[in-house]
Amino acid sequence: MLTGMKPITTSIFTFADLIDGGYVYVDKTARLYDLVRPYKGVYFLSRPRRFGKSLTISTLDAVFRGRRELFQGLAIDATDYDWKPYPVIRIDLGSKQAWDVNGLKHSLGLAVKQAAQRHGIDLATDEPHHVFESLVTTLGRSGKVVILIDEYDKPILGNIENPAVGEILRVLKAFYSVVKTCDEHIRFALLTGVSKFSRVSVFSDLNNLVDLTMDTRYAELLGYTQNELERNFAPHIEHVAAQRNCTTGEVLDQMREWYNGYRFTEAETWVYNPVSVGRFLDTGKLSNYWFETGTPSFLIELLKNRSYDIRNLSRLRLDDLGFSVYEVHNVTPEPLLFQTGYLTIRDYDPEYELYTLGYPNREVENAFLRYLVDGFTATRKELAASHLADLRRALNEGDLESLFRHLRVFFADIPYDIQLSNEKYYQTIFYLVFRIVGLDVDCEVRTEAGRIDAVVKTATRIFVFEFKLQGTAEEALQQIHQRRYHEKVTADDREVLLVGAAFDPETRNLERWLVERR
Repeated sequence: MLTGMKPITTSIFTFADLIDGGYVYVDKTARLYDLVRPYKGVYFLSRPRRFGKSLTISTLDAVFRGRRELFQGLAIDATDYDWKPYPVIRIDLGSKQAWDVNGLKHSLGLAVKQAAQRHGIDLATDEPHHVFESLVTTLGRSGKVVILIDEYDKPILGNIENPAVGEILRVLKAFYSVVKTCDEHIRFALLTGVSKFSRVSVFSDLNNLVDLTMDTRYAELLGYTQNELERNFAPHIEHVAAQRNCTTGEVLDQMREWYNGYRFTEAETWVYNPVSVGRFLDTGKLSNYWFETGTPSFLIELLKNRSYDIRNLSRLRLDDLGFSVYEVHNVTPEPLLFQTGYLTIRDYDPEYELYTLGYPNREVENAFLRYLVDGFTATRKELAASHLADLRRALNEGDLESLFRHLRVFFADIPYDIQLSNEKYYQTIFYLVFRIVGLDVDCEVRTEAGRIDAVVKTATRIFVFEFKLQGTAEEALQQIHQRRYHEKVTADDREVLLVGAAFDPETRNLERWLVERR
């Protein structure tokens, strides 16, 4: 770290430690002031993991404890906020995992008792919502109370496939209903989490809850805007540019491609992932930092079990209800992919009130596709990289023998419960492999005579693929000619290669292929 340059951290989520340690802090207190200024407010906010929710909770904690000394020079310090201290009940369920109702009750009870002990209160053992209500009313006797709940949905997300999720949900509904039951004692409340379950599922009693998740006024509350990035991290960006022997403009372009692109509302407000920004500026190396903090195993299993068309992930069009709310007992991929940060808003059509979703950036798309390959094939991620590199090289050189040799690796050992007649499964693997190596690939391309299985384009060549799951390579190539699939690309100046390939029913893999150059 250069002299005079503030350190960056991605592992400290306590506001006081961040300020006392002299770390870079991107000032979000102007927006927080808008929340805390009213006499009363009860709010909910959903954002992907590692996006600053815990730091936001900690910052509000410091505000409501009246710790003005921590905010010197920040936006809220210049406002008319009165800095009156309030008793704060802060509950973090991020580490309170539970696999059944009894475990959940224990975790919730422990969380409330820990909060009570911070106020010198000893509570009797009882049902979690009774203990919670007792704490609020006890503190509320001497004034209004502030409630801050982080990771409200952790017990739900950890039990989505658990048959006991219904009972877990019932316990949580009773617990969160205290926020409404004790309304007269509450000055401010905020619940944060990754997912946004419907009010019926979790918050049926909280009709006073204001949802900030897609409120355009708070679109930049979490994450870094372009201006915030350049204003707060200028010396670090210059330092990385020197490390990488390039200009600051080139570093900014790389960061924009890799880590920008998250959009949570109708407003065209784009933000960077804070964890990835911090790690990149600290190390100077472009990598999948945010993605490495958690794996989307459940999401991938959900996509597989639903036979979801993976190609749709980069071009989804949905209305507000279609991707922002879902039920615990009927989990659908689209809202979960959006709320967890693997998809984001790319565009909004106000006339038809339709959102277009897609991958936010290169980091998420590349890493997620690699996990999908790992989920749909038997090829391990650490071994797939070399095969993918060789596959791309073979395509660029027009070496079909090498291309199919490496393709076979990804089709090997497909589970026997996947029937050979399931064309979509094989098309998915083919699409994922070519998409990962950064090529223009489209499957089931529509023509007047039918659908081409796949068209892949490189800088110098266009490949027209036809596969036969129950047939021969000769029949596949003949179909390309009979249905004139190649005519769709004949106007292009690039070399066109017609490829007919066949799967063997016994080996369940590509065994023979024929190539015709035009």
